[in-house]
Amino acid sequence: MTTACEIPTVQVVAADRLLTSQFGRLLAMVFGSGLSMYLLTSVVPLYLAANGSGGVGAGLSTAAMMFSAVAVELLVPRMLARWGYQVVLGLGLVLLGAPSLVLLTSAALPVVLAVCVVRGAGLAILVVGAVALVADLTPSTRRGEALGVYGVAVGVPAVIGLPLGVYLTNVIGFGALFVIAAIASLAGLVALVGLPARVNTSEEEQHVKVLGGVRRSGLLIPTLIFAAVTVAAGISVTFLPLAVAGDKQSLVATALLLQAIAAPIARWLAGRYADRIGPAKLLAPALILAAVGAGSLVFLPSAIAILIGSTCFGIGFGAAQNLTLTLMYNRVDRTRYGQVSALWNLAYDGGWGAGALIFGAVVGGVGFSIAFALTAAVVAVAVVPALKASAA
Repeated sequence: MTTACEIPTVQVVAADRLLTSQFGRLLAMVFGSGLSMYLLTSVVPLYLAANGSGGVGAGLSTAAMMFSAVAVELLVPRMLARWGYQVVLGLGLVLLGAPSLVLLTSAALPVVLAVCVVRGAGLAILVVGAVALVADLTPSTRRGEALGVYGVAVGVPAVIGLPLGVYLTNVIGFGALFVIAAIASLAGLVALVGLPARVNTSEEEQHVKVLGGVRRSGLLIPTLIFAAVTVAAGISVTFLPLAVAGDKQSLVATALLLQAIAAPIARWLAGRYADRIGPAKLLAPALILAAVGAGSLVFLPSAIAILIGSTCFGIGFGAAQNLTLTLMYNRVDRTRYGQVSALWNLAYDGGWGAGALIFGAVVGGVGFSIAFALTAAVVAVAVVPALKASAA
């Protein structure tokens, strides 16, 4: 019994703690690996262009990395079940970071593409493995909050890395940047110490049946809608630095920074309001904004078009990420959450890679302005099924 002069104590249950030392190590690893990826996302296409491979080579580099990620993503749950978190995530860090050093030796297109394929495999391992580990390390009562914190750790490297990579190429050169990217990923090996060695859950069958019942469950349309937006995302970060004159690369860095900042903010806000009015009602406006942003690049080299367009696209893209994923989760029961996650990631990486590959093949014949107009049209077409979803 407490008296009026006594202050009641609040007992903190250790099992409900979110920011444990293990979770902190995971976030540090995610930040470093993300920085390694985004530092080179727009720089590798520039590196190829500077060494004579042009737009086709730039598109192939992004496509190679993303298609490699798509292929490996479906294998990661089985790898985790067999070898555990430490071994698999360590492999991912090495595959993402170490190949960057190979770029110091050659700018030949086959060598660069091989590096991109290996780095894509590392990216896939880290993305799937880290999300699974978040679920294992955090209490179920605070899992949504944990995923939100994880989202910040993933988003901040994009904010820093995309513009910084382009900027640093003119300050320290390609070689030094490749070394920094390698160190950023490999340093994460230290963070693996103390993380769980084994996976607590059994091997997921959902990843074997990713395409099962997609049409019947209403997952196909949201998947295709999101893929349309990621097509434009892959194009913007790959080709915007190539479409602008070399003396305006600081402008490109600023545009990529604005896009990278706008996306996670819009993703968070879209989720907050989607809980109140439903994701379907917000999806069409998000796509329209993304289409306007992509279409503004038709007016290159206008600085206003580049900056406003990148910001608008970042807002639309970030919102679409949250809205499509939420819509897909709302259409299935818990037993199919794994399928939703796999489909969404396939749309993300596949659309990103396909957009860069096709754009690289088209831009040589029609020029950047028409190619960017076609990109905006792809996103605009997705507005139609989005409007139907909001009316349903």
